[in-house]
Order: sequence, then C-alpha cells, then structure tokens
Amino acid sequence: MTIPEPAAAATEAPSSDRAFLGHPKGLGYLAFTEAWERFSYYGMQSLLVLYMAKYLLLPGRIENVAFFASFRRLYGTLEGPALASAIFGTYAALVYFTPTLGGLIADKWLGKRRTVLAGALTMALGHFLMAFEISFLFALLALIIGSGLFKGNLASQIGSLYKPDDLRRADAFQIYYLAINAGVIISPLVTGTLGEKVGWDWGFGAAGVGMLIGLVIYLAGQKYLPPEHFAPRDRTTKTARDPMNRDDWIAFGITVLLIPVLAISLLPNQQIFNAYLLWGDKAFALNFFGTILPTTWLITLDAVVSVSFLAIVALFYRWYGKHWNEPDELTKIIIGSGFAVGGMACLFMASATQVPGQKIGMFWPVAFHVVNSIGFAHILPVALALFVRLAPRQLSATVVGMFQMSFFVANALVGWIGGLFDTMPVTQFWLLHAALAGGAGIVFVVLKIALRNQLKVTSPS
Repeated sequence: MTIPEPAAAATEAPSSDRAFLGHPKGLGYLAFTEAWERFSYYGMQSLLVLYMAKYLLLPGRIENVAFFASFRRLYGTLEGPALASAIFGTYAALVYFTPTLGGLIADKWLGKRRTVLAGALTMALGHFLMAFEISFLFALLALIIGSGLFKGNLASQIGSLYKPDDLRRADAFQIYYLAINAGVIISPLVTGTLGEKVGWDWGFGAAGVGMLIGLVIYLAGQKYLPPEHFAPRDRTTKTARDPMNRDDWIAFGITVLLIPVLAISLLPNQQIFNAYLLWGDKAFALNFFGTILPTTWLITLDAVVSVSFLAIVALFYRWYGKHWNEPDELTKIIIGSGFAVGGMACLFMASATQVPGQKIGMFWPVAFHVVNSIGFAHILPVALALFVRLAPRQLSATVVGMFQMSFFVANALVGWIGGLFDTMPVTQFWLLHAALAGGAGIVFVVLKIALRNQLKVTSPS
C-alpha cells in the first residue's frame, strides 16, 4: 500500500520547477518566511528569561503587570529567577502544543493561507506588546496563539510543492531547517544586543519587525504556492466530503506512533538548552586568549555547526542519490539516532576524562556539537518530511501540527530528566541520554520492519 500525498496531489508544482537551488521557487519564499519568524521567536526567547529575572519581576515593576497577582498563584511560592524559569517553561511547552490546534483550524475552517497570515499578525502584535510592562501576559498569550496558527501550517505547504515520488522533499526540509538556523544565529546578535545594551523594548520591537518582514515575504510568494492553499477548503466539493479511508487511518496512526519515539530521540539535543549549559558554565574551559567567553556562546556554536552540517548532509545525499538509491526517511532517522548516541558518548568522555580540580578542555564538547549536529540533520528535517508525506489530505495541516507535539513531550522530559543532573554522577547522566537515543533508534528499526509496506514511496512512472 502506498501512503497518499498530503493536501492534494493534483496541485503540486511540476518537477521541472527547479528555480530555487534545484527546488520549486515556492520553497524559497517559505524558507525565508520561516527564517524571519525564527529570527523573531529566538530573538524574543533570548531576552525573555533575562527580562523577567533582571527587570520585570523585581519589586516596583512586577506590580505593573496586569493580572499578574492572580497569574503567579499557578507557581506557588516561586520568586525571582525560579519564577522566571517556570514561566518560561510554561510558555515554551505551550508554543509546541498549539500548532496541533492551529492545524485543525486551517483544515476545518480558515485554510492554510489565512491561518498563517493570522498567526504572523498575532505574533507581531505579541512582540510589540512585550515592550510594555502592563501587557506582558497578553503578549505571551498572543505569541502562543500566533505560533500555533503559523508554525505547522507554513511547513505543511512545502510537501505540496512535490509529487509523491519526488525525493527532493527531504532535501527541501533540510533547506528549510538551514533557513531556521540562520534566523537562530542572527537573532541574538541583533535583538539580544538591542535588548541588553539599549533597552528591553528595543529588543522586543526588533523581534516584531522581523515577524512583519516574514509576513511581507510570505505575501510576495503566494503565486508560487499550490492554488489550494489560497482559500479554506470548500465543504461543498466532493474532495472536502471525502471520508478518511483505511489507508488514511493507517497513515494517521503511524504518525501518532512516531510522536513519542521522535520525542525521545530529540531529548539529547534539547538538553543543550538546559543541563548542558549549566554543566558547561561550571566545568568548561571557556577561555579564549585570556578572555572568558559567555556560556551562552555554546548555543551560537551549536547553531553554526548545525547549519554547516545541514548543508553538508543535504549535499551528501544529493551526491549519493546520483550513484545509489537514496535511503528513505525512516532509514535516515535511524542513522541520525546512531549519531545522537555518539554525541552523548562525547559528553560521557568529557566528564570521564576530566582531571579533578581542572576545567574540561573544548575538544570533547566541540566533538559533541559536530556529531550531534550530524544526527540532528538526519532526524529533524527528515522526520518533518516523513510526517508531511504520511499526512492524509483531509488532515494535512493537523498532522504537521502534531509533529510539534514531539517537541512538547521532549521539552517536558528535558525539564524532568535535567533535574537529575545534581543527583547523579555526570558520566551516568550522559549515559542515560545515550541509552534513550539508542532506545529510540531501536524502536525506529522495529517500526521500519513492521510497517515497511505502509511506509514505502511510490516508484516513478
């Protein structure tokens, strides 16, 4: 059985469209739209905890936030940095939860185009509201809702640019993630610098401007996207009334099965933003010619390395595909899980070889970023491509929104497992992550064997 192409297979861009790096021109507009959305998102995220801990939650200012006295009851007696971290955790989790709802809204009522437009405008509003103390909670709510409307519905449009047997789809999502990482690298340099050196409102305002730039790019590229995305589905047409058949339900069930496994495979990478930074701050020799580098530069290092290997892996499979049969998506994800284990092994070696009383040199941490980034390039963009391919046309945006649930689960696990960092030896802590990545890889192998007929791609005619 062949899994149907998401959205509507009759309206994909022709395979002859190779105007953007060998891909349809529409991919370029979608990628640059997402790059600016990520610029705004990560720019705001790089400031949020600092803004709360160093400014907003201090006495004399916290009283200015509308409805905050009632809101803080959700967090008990937490105060200061602990309260800031808890609020940030709630925000980050909800950002990954709402895309599923946004997909349902697009599939059932508004259509992808209008939903993306509504999401972009709502997020821009949220960034600008962050510039005012009184509207802080309203700003977070707008950002959560806007991200849910925007995220999955933009990514789901990429799949409809390709025919079911076009293996450029996985390569397209790697290009898409290159754009995302470009936004991640640049945003702290602009919004972070403005926020910390000039004023918090300047940083948040810059994030809002970035979101508006993304909106303009998306509007400019409308004619290069499949026509079906220009309006919500017409419920009076036969296509809109078509019920889900057996193959559709099987495809949908596969995506549901993949979510928790994918979440576990992503957990080691997501720990970079939590326990890894705490450990690096205490244990790494972040000395560069006599200057102590900020610990947060480890995130910049990771983003740069990730961008590099997204490009390298994409180019490798372009070359490989010209000589041999290119691996399918799930095979690439299995390979990525193996590299994720290798990345955790690098952190194990860093902790195991540390000389008591001395800082850890940067060889093993840099090796971790390299190996982990190779795994990232095999897992995240390829998994998104797989979700898009499996999605029944009746629920295409919903399934891509469900993809974000893997991040919701992963980040919830990161917070819980990260709490073990102070209660177990560091070597065991990273071995635990290696075991989780390896276990996810084994489950992916089992799924590939058990579902080999359902996961196969139609051969070109």
